[in-house]
Amino acid sequence: MSYSSQQFAFSYGGLRLLMSLLGLGPGSSRIVVDPSDVVVRMGWGFRARIPRASITRAYQDQIIGFGIGIHGMRGRWLVNGSMSGIVTIEIDPHEHALMMGFPVKLTRLQVSAEDSAGLVAAIGRS
Repeated sequence: MSYSSQQFAFSYGGLRLLMSLLGLGPGSSRIVVDPSDVVVRMGWGFRARIPRASITRAYQDQIIGFGIGIHGMRGRWLVNGSMSGIVTIEIDPHEHALMMGFPVKLTRLQVSAEDSAGLVAAIGRS
């Protein structure tokens, strides 16, 4: 059985236009699941390539009280265009990502996806 890459769009809410003007919108952002990696890119602001072997769990989630954009510290990052469609990806051992060009540790990544159930299914670790 061959497995090809699957691409998923970030979900965006009311700040879609502003995020697009800032270079963080749908035209420059995507989540790609391929046979060996999950690649997350939100424009120039965030880039990560996570080996699928390092993903211990992926599941649909909810967040309350956080903003829109790229937020995080101590390995836990939220990269979102809206508060809906959140998928949490747990990573062990930790990986590295680039946030505005600076390397950051990554142990948990939350993203907003238009098809959150599809993204979880594609990653396949629930």
